[in-house]
Amino acid sequence: MSLPTLIGTEHWLDHSILPRRLAVGYSGGADSTALLLVLAAKGLEVVAWHVDHGWHADSGAVAGELALRAASWGIEFHQARVQVRRDKNREAEARKARFEQFSLWAAEQHITTLCLAQQRDDQAETVCMRMLQGAGPFGCAGMREQRMRGDLHIVRPLLHISRAELIRALAAAGIDWHEDASNSDTSLLRNHIRHELFPAVREKGVDPTDLFCRWQVQAQRLSARLNQLADHVPLALQQGIAVVDWEAWRSSPPAVRALLLQRMSASLFGEGTVLGRRHILLAEAWRRQGGRQGIDLSRCRLFRSRESLHLAPVTVSLPHRLR
Repeated sequence: MSLPTLIGTEHWLDHSILPRRLAVGYSGGADSTALLLVLAAKGLEVVAWHVDHGWHADSGAVAGELALRAASWGIEFHQARVQVRRDKNREAEARKARFEQFSLWAAEQHITTLCLAQQRDDQAETVCMRMLQGAGPFGCAGMREQRMRGDLHIVRPLLHISRAELIRALAAAGIDWHEDASNSDTSLLRNHIRHELFPAVREKGVDPTDLFCRWQVQAQRLSARLNQLADHVPLALQQGIAVVDWEAWRSSPPAVRALLLQRMSASLFGEGTVLGRRHILLAEAWRRQGGRQGIDLSRCRLFRSRESLHLAPVTVSLPHRLR
């Protein structure tokens, strides 16, 4: 079988910003199938990465079928099975396991860019889900088109394309795809939103994808403004301790104070490591009481010393003057 051509997809992405060799997270679903074929049709050297979570008895057989299909298209294919703990957040644990495997493959295969196939409907569902979970503007800003995760450049080139458009292109080319049975499990919040909440909204004459994508744009703008305000408060690392000016932090708007605390946490533990909402509320109560002594947060301690606010990992031995 030769590489299929998806008609009308020329406008989907600008491949000039991508390296010649890259990987695609390939689940076998409509989204990742379309992305894989479009990138390959651009003449890029595409490698398909498939992670089998072992959630279903036939997942191994599905991985074998995807390997055969990729081979028929002349696309390099790699698969791995990972173990996911079921006693915790299954989706979060699966995502963590996937990216651990992606990082291993990236190092082994000398690949620096991974393309993921989330599209516009996925973006709307993500924003809705995060709002329901109580996220602020940074969470509701949704998935970014590009970001770094360790040494791996993550690119989501289809966030402006609808799920319906992807399916139309595949159907017109006579290409089928694998529909993961877990996508219909409405005990998972995203699936509940997709199959129950969004259809109910449409029945009221409102397009939920347009609605939440509009909010996503507004959340991005608000996040950018909060970042600008936080940039006026310098952050320093001193002997493994994150430090900002106490008065500048204390007098900032609440959302900026929270952002500064998150920046302090990220500077200690890495990007993506955030303090929970209860930690932010605890810090706010401590601030209202004058910032006396200090408070223990997750893996770290927040305290004031003279004119500075400090966030220190519990593993750091504090200098005598800060004790």
